[in-house]
Amino acid sequence: MDKYERLFDSKPDNNRIRKELDTYEVLQKLEIPFLGIDHEEAMTMEDLQAVEKALDVKVSKNLLLCNAQKTKFYMLIMPADKKFLTKNLSKQVNSSRLSFADSVYMERFLNITPGSLSIFGLMYDMDNNVQLVIDKTVLEDEYFACHPCINTSTLKIKTSDIMNIFLPLTNHEPIIVEL
Repeated sequence: MDKYERLFDSKPDNNRIRKELDTYEVLQKLEIPFLGIDHEEAMTMEDLQAVEKALDVKVSKNLLLCNAQKTKFYMLIMPADKKFLTKNLSKQVNSSRLSFADSVYMERFLNITPGSLSIFGLMYDMDNNVQLVIDKTVLEDEYFACHPCINTSTLKIKTSDIMNIFLPLTNHEPIIVEL
């Protein structure tokens, strides 16, 4: 851990980008408690190992996928240690030929850039362009960890608060899958 990293449980006071502040404001409005930590930019799951230790939580892998026609988009949340096989997911969401979506769609629909994909981006998806898909293993953990729309911080939140309080606000009903 870097000397600049410290745990926090309320909206940080220092300068943050708007979408990160939006995340904290939504959590505050919904009265969802969280524990957060600032860290170096994380572009890979390996970059988050120290964060997982500091927060005592597993950080999930988040992928933005689409069909071949680029008409259906899926945000997949899965355990970082599971191997992703498109054929296993395609059958469960009734979509053939899933592939990684271009970053332009991540920004257009979720207001997020690559490396920062997070369930909190769904608060920007007012037209429900993205179908949330969650591996059931993620839901078995008491806590859920993800970025607040920027990959220089990570938050630990009760999984039940994400499922029962945050997601209803976004009007996104997840498809639960087994990968």
